[in-house]
Amino acid sequence: MKIIGVSGGSGSGKTYFAKQLQRRLGDDRCVIIYQDNYYIDQSARFDGDGGSVNFDHPSSLDFALLAQDLRRLRQGLDVQIPIYDFVTHRRQPHTIHCLPRPIILVDGILILHSDLVRAELSDSVFFDTAEDLRFQRRLQRDVNERGRTPEGVRRQFERQVRPMHEEFVQPSKTHAHQVVRDLGEYGEVLRKFTQTYSLPV
Repeated sequence: MKIIGVSGGSGSGKTYFAKQLQRRLGDDRCVIIYQDNYYIDQSARFDGDGGSVNFDHPSSLDFALLAQDLRRLRQGLDVQIPIYDFVTHRRQPHTIHCLPRPIILVDGILILHSDLVRAELSDSVFFDTAEDLRFQRRLQRDVNERGRTPEGVRRQFERQVRPMHEEFVQPSKTHAHQVVRDLGEYGEVLRKFTQTYSLPV
């Protein structure tokens, strides 16, 4: 089994890359695990975007559970992945039943920051994308998919996303095996990963 970390700032293109790679490798061979499923319950503290809950700080995530699940999958065991509800800010009572696959993709902005998760990775890629493009993508996602207001998304970006990116996310790229800095490199890296992980492992 190979476990591949796909990281970069919020809106960097990492999730799009992970989905494209998973589609090329096939459902029977590859599955994506998302860092966002591993947020701790924030329902008692959430007071609005950019408020007391900082979703871009490492302390908001249960990296110990994520690393444990990756270890179980590597051992050939299935896992129950939590589902975080971004409307109620609770973990939902049901989970995602995940079976081992030859290729596990782990998608998240802070996975390369976490020593626990990084220790489970066989390979990794970091998308080093310009801030203005990352913000526009995050704005579109949070408004369309998570019920946020444009004003709240901007406030959260200014107060939390940008400083946390500079403090934790961007420095973590030093741990990546591959860094993608522009769109011209994207296709080349996707082809490289597809070719490498289409082969038996």
